[in-house]
Amino acid sequence: MSDEQGAPMDYKAHNNTYSGFLGLLKWGTILSAATGLLVIFLIAPKG
Repeated sequence: MSDEQGAPMDYKAHNNTYSGFLGLLKWGTILSAATGLLVIFLIAPKG
């Protein structure tokens, strides 16, 4: 067995990337839901 631990991790960069991904996921979900609601209200029968 070797004593190598593998490639060193850059945890600051990893956390920044993951935080960015979660932000995009959150806002993408909110915008998708808002767009879906807008479409439903636009095509719903008025009467």
